[in-house]
Amino acid sequence: MSRLEELINELCPDGVEYKVLGELGKFYGGLTGKSKTDFTDGNATFITYKNVYSNLALNINPDDTVKIAEGENQRTLKYGDVVFTGSSETPDECGFSSVVTKKPEKPLYLNSFCFFFRFDDISIIQPDFLKHLFRSYNLRYQIGKTASGVTRFNVSKEKMAKVTIPIPPLPVQEEIVRILDNFTELTAELTAELTAELTARKKQYEYYRDSLLTFGDEFEWKALGRITSLSRGVRVIRSQLNDQGKYPVYQNSMTPLGYYDKSNYQAKTTFVISAGAAGSVGYSDVDFWAADDCYCLVCPEDLDSRYLYHALSNQQDYIFSQVRRANVPRIGRDVVERIQIPIPYPNDVEKSLAEQQRIVDILDRFDTLCNDISNGLPAEIKARQQQYEYYRDKLLTFPKAELEV
Repeated sequence: MSRLEELINELCPDGVEYKVLGELGKFYGGLTGKSKTDFTDGNATFITYKNVYSNLALNINPDDTVKIAEGENQRTLKYGDVVFTGSSETPDECGFSSVVTKKPEKPLYLNSFCFFFRFDDISIIQPDFLKHLFRSYNLRYQIGKTASGVTRFNVSKEKMAKVTIPIPPLPVQEEIVRILDNFTELTAELTAELTAELTARKKQYEYYRDSLLTFGDEFEWKALGRITSLSRGVRVIRSQLNDQGKYPVYQNSMTPLGYYDKSNYQAKTTFVISAGAAGSVGYSDVDFWAADDCYCLVCPEDLDSRYLYHALSNQQDYIFSQVRRANVPRIGRDVVERIQIPIPYPNDVEKSLAEQQRIVDILDRFDTLCNDISNGLPAEIKARQQQYEYYRDKLLTFPKAELEV
């Protein structure tokens, strides 16, 4: 039997008491009477909507400030307050909670798009317990039903007052917090480790790329306009794109705009984005459709397209510096054609291609390793989050105690 089961059997064998929020405290709003200029060079700390939405426990030491005049009548947050986002574009995202789990050392103001609940008696419940409780499935379901609207949904404080929460004995709350905090801490540690590993691998990849693409006397710098055939993609009607088509469509970013039933470039083609994420170097190992914000570089037989990709990636910062900054950043065709890359053994095609392939093989191994970590990181985080949510909802589901009559 686990420690939690022992505590439940000992302290609440007949179930846990449930109460509606309206019996336990009151709701309050955030800042009032503030203009946009009040949030520039402020003299007091305030809590943003994002701070609430993104954190189980509120970050009470943010850099966000607001101007508060001496003697101004504004409410401040206290230890144990449960803060909620007030509105969203979907009812499922309304009323996201964050809890003040530490005593603020200075006045802490709340933005006007949020509101908070304050317990009349905080001694009956642990703030750290609340941070998990109000994100649980049962509470999120109840809170979602308090929202109404058409294009934007708003939470009703009157309905929120009828939301029911369990009040287990404090030792039970403490044990649940210990278990769930371990999950969140392990996830944070794993994320930090994988992120550090990814950063180290990327630096290692960049080091070898720089070293491999720095030649002695047996190379020549050549402009792309001299050694490749540069062509611009063709505009595609967005309504013709879908999520399940055969060929990815690249427009103004490295992420496919969608999929199309036709392709206009073959696999193993390097391209440069001309607008939006202008200057970004891409490579497709499958047939694809390049839209009109892509410059595609078709290589002759003596130039490996994958080598071209690595050579241009090695100059990514320089290419970005050539982008014309405007409402929509752009890089011109003539600028791309003037970019130079090093060609090893320019007078010996066979030797040149062999050296290009050697460099590609090494860099691709590093590239694959980095991608494996990059792809695995969100998947691992998602798996850990789902594991946490499963145990959270399981641990926070209590039988209801029968009231004596």
